[in-house]
Amino acid sequence: MASHPPSAKSDRSSTDATQSVTSSSDTMTTPSHPLPFTYVTEEKKQITYITNLDASTSDLEAQTTPETLKRFGLVRYTLLNVYRRLFTLSVVGNAIALAIILSRGSPPLDLVNASAINLAVCGLCRQPLVINLLYLSLVSIPRSAPLRLRRIACKIFHLGGVHSGTGIASFIWYIAFTVVYTTQYSPSPTSTAALVLIYLVLACLTAVILVAYPSFRAAHHDIFELTHRFTNWAVLTFFWALLFLLASQDPTSISAFLLPLPAFWVTILLTLATIHPWLLLRRVRVVPEALSQHAVRLHFAHTSVKFGQGISLATHPLADWHSFASFTDRFDTPSSSKFSCLVSKAGDWTRAAIADQPTHLWKRGVPVYGFGYVMKMFRRIIVVTTGSGIGPCLSFLGDDDRPAMRVVWQTRSPVKTYGERTMELVRRMDRRPVIFDTSEGGRADMLPEILRLYQEFEAEAVCVISNPKTTKDIVYRCELRGVPAYGPIFDS
Repeated sequence: MASHPPSAKSDRSSTDATQSVTSSSDTMTTPSHPLPFTYVTEEKKQITYITNLDASTSDLEAQTTPETLKRFGLVRYTLLNVYRRLFTLSVVGNAIALAIILSRGSPPLDLVNASAINLAVCGLCRQPLVINLLYLSLVSIPRSAPLRLRRIACKIFHLGGVHSGTGIASFIWYIAFTVVYTTQYSPSPTSTAALVLIYLVLACLTAVILVAYPSFRAAHHDIFELTHRFTNWAVLTFFWALLFLLASQDPTSISAFLLPLPAFWVTILLTLATIHPWLLLRRVRVVPEALSQHAVRLHFAHTSVKFGQGISLATHPLADWHSFASFTDRFDTPSSSKFSCLVSKAGDWTRAAIADQPTHLWKRGVPVYGFGYVMKMFRRIIVVTTGSGIGPCLSFLGDDDRPAMRVVWQTRSPVKTYGERTMELVRRMDRRPVIFDTSEGGRADMLPEILRLYQEFEAEAVCVISNPKTTKDIVYRCELRGVPAYGPIFDS
């Protein structure tokens, strides 16, 4: 495994690191180990195109012996990845607390408080201001800090494990409250109304959890999103009504019941967190730039974005919303717009955006930091992407203090699909990007090239931005070989 360089060494440009890879002529020198690829270098534009020639997994296995693979890697990097560990801790911790409270015969309001607190944590994990605060806090760790610490801190993008874990925990607490209240129920108009509201909230929470199941969410994302949004609004409405109904049964006063109740203050916080993004709902102007039949670049000027931030867009504010990583326009269109998003065919909405070339879209909330921002903590990285995944990668251009990087990009006919201007932006990230052109020989296994560049460039991490299957595959195979790799987790 490559040793990591001191800070002075880490400031070398990516061009220096590629001298052993590219020659001064129009072809590349042969790599130090055999690879199932033919290298073709376009020296004038400093791009390395790689054409796959009958690549097979046997070539990869020949380069990586079983002894180099981490023990228990399958368990550690799949079954017990960081996301699942956070999810498990959230659920198990709450289950233990619930067992203790039930064994002590605590009053039902304790169950309501616990459910509300977990629901608030669940919601705040998706609140833009909270997400930005967490990312800014952890990514503020300097590059001079121990690499081990930085690799732990950058796992903040697994926060979704806390979101889903506390969501399940809130549901469990609420079921317990429902059972206890039902068994203690004594008929009266107020108690009956409260019981109806309790079961309405339970039905809503059940619906949210069912549509959030990973396989259903992936297959029916629009249904998941709409159910998630409107049902959560219903939960808040019913829960407010429930709190006041329960308070009306207090022998003293409503305020005497609500003010000491944690669930009351937590519900206020959750309500404000839910409303905030919608207060910033705006219909903004868009300048579409057709790149090909498969991609469009959308230019915006309503605000500025920073490295690693993305925005949410919709054609109708109450319909489905789509998040896109953004990148600065200051290098190629500085006078007319501030940032862009790259959209390629990946579903009904993106196909419509490419075909219709929208001139106005809805946006909500503030730009939100995402997975890519954590790469700021590293000195030298390998950026791996496929297709339109290059769009989020271009976000690195928004930070002059970005890490030194090599780019590995697999896509079909890059110039034809994304245009020469996009290629120029890629070259700003890496003067000699390595591009697998699938139109020449189909899809290739990029792992050998990634491992080679990781060692030669003495990188500290591999950043993978692709579709869910490819991202998980490359991250897992890198981690299995002791190469720290990170990629988005596609949990929303």
